[in-house]
Amino acid sequence: MNILILQASPRANGNTAWMADECKKAAEAAGHNVTLVNVARKKIAGCLACEYCHTKGNGACIQKDDMQELYPLMAEAEVLVLAAPIYYFTLCAQMQAPIQRMYCVNSPANVKKMALMTSSYSPGVYDGAVAEYRDICNYWSVEDCGIITAKNDEQKTDDIKQKIVDLVAKF
Repeated sequence: MNILILQASPRANGNTAWMADECKKAAEAAGHNVTLVNVARKKIAGCLACEYCHTKGNGACIQKDDMQELYPLMAEAEVLVLAAPIYYFTLCAQMQAPIQRMYCVNSPANVKKMALMTSSYSPGVYDGAVAEYRDICNYWSVEDCGIITAKNDEQKTDDIKQKIVDLVAKF
């Protein structure tokens, strides 16, 4: 399967980046083709709600930024993994822009499965991110393969690593 991991932590050695790397390793070990993109290092603006994509653009966004690199990857992906830290009650801003820019294509053509991996230093802050993720799965009519959350004392542990391996087995 073609797996696309969107990793949105601006911290190169952060907990979410570690989870994304572990997911990539586990998926490659299982024989999948994996692309990991650090969207936090990309210049991706938010949706302008200009409707160009749905009028003159024939599904193409008027904005020409680093999102242009992601559109073909999203079109080829069969599994999409969102790896985003929670800084303030939902997926971080670095993940919001690419998600909202998918508005122009409505949903990725080949994505059949999704997963969410997220971390936070604060316990009990996952509800907003989980709700958003589930809404995306429902709207795109894709299978929810699972959600991994890692609070402060769980981060970068063998237990989380095993949860990632178990998640990848569902792809």
